[in-house]
Amino acid sequence: MAIEVINGQARAGACTSEHNPAWPSGPYNGRWAAQPVLSIVEDFMPKMRAVQVVHAGGPFEIVEREIPEPGSGMVRIKVQACGICHSDEVTKQGMFPGIQYPRVPGHEVIGVIDAIGQNVPRWTVGQRVGVGWNGGYCGYCDSCRRGNFFACETSTQVTGVTRDGGYADYMIAPASAIAVVPAELSPEEGAPLMCAGVTTFNCLRNSGARPGDIVAVIGLGGLGHLGIQFAAKSGFKTVGIGRGKDKEALARKLGASYYIDSAVQDPAAELQKLGGARVILATVTSADAMKAVIGGLTPAGTLMIVGAVPALEVPALQLLLKSQQVKGWYSGTSIDSQETLAFSVLSGVRSMNESYPLEQVNEAYERMVQGKARFRVVLTMEK
Repeated sequence: MAIEVINGQARAGACTSEHNPAWPSGPYNGRWAAQPVLSIVEDFMPKMRAVQVVHAGGPFEIVEREIPEPGSGMVRIKVQACGICHSDEVTKQGMFPGIQYPRVPGHEVIGVIDAIGQNVPRWTVGQRVGVGWNGGYCGYCDSCRRGNFFACETSTQVTGVTRDGGYADYMIAPASAIAVVPAELSPEEGAPLMCAGVTTFNCLRNSGARPGDIVAVIGLGGLGHLGIQFAAKSGFKTVGIGRGKDKEALARKLGASYYIDSAVQDPAAELQKLGGARVILATVTSADAMKAVIGGLTPAGTLMIVGAVPALEVPALQLLLKSQQVKGWYSGTSIDSQETLAFSVLSGVRSMNESYPLEQVNEAYERMVQGKARFRVVLTMEK
């Protein structure tokens, strides 16, 4: 094939039977001659599937994209599984300021490193890794220098929000955002632990509760079913709080020593009968449900919030007189995710999942949004 320049544009020549009698006529005859060289090259570049949102509130689109190359400090991950999380609505509905579309959601990612950019120490091709909500940090701002990487002031990076996430065959991630995945966890088992898992585990281990303390978990859903397991495996006297007698068997199976049916019982009063809760982990998205349990705290007890609510009314006088606190908890960074995975292997904590192939993303997402999934939803990339 010869290259000729016409009006300043490089084009492929000598690729038709007219210019080269040895070149066969057929469906490509003429196409090659008319195509710019770059376009011809692009035809042969490897492609991947990706699920993207084109604008806020828009539908999912399954598209074909070129496989991206990792830049400096980055790795490319061949995605094996990606969990669907309620926080993916941030991207779907445009709830984060400055989202640039089209955007690929997904921040519960398990896969294998298949390419590494420059200036990436330690990590190697073929390593199993995971990526969570925290998409990296600068390392030099005041927050990072204090160890508060989640509050990075100069580089707020969120997987699947500010950078394309794991609803795809491949994704790019900063080396600072990836966690080692133990061999004992399958991709489907590991994916939800990269968000729901690290959120509940990291919250509990930083709550101030000690083995033997009473720890209550409100909600038995995607976060709560993991919270109860982590609490029980951490040595806490665990109380499950849900609505309905039908949830008691599950709560006890997950490790709860006690169950409170908030539909017919006063959860605060029931907790006080047990001696009061040192920590209450609120995984629900109901401010009323959170308010109803605050009275069940011990003196110096803490209500730890990981379920997102717009506002919460609290009994200020009670908190003041009993030195109690209400505290929110950010999920964690890559090392927190890595330690969550390791603890899950050590203790036997596992997420209860429903798995769907990437092509069924709409069905899978609706299961999650409507609260019908039991309890996490995972997309798998195998064709």
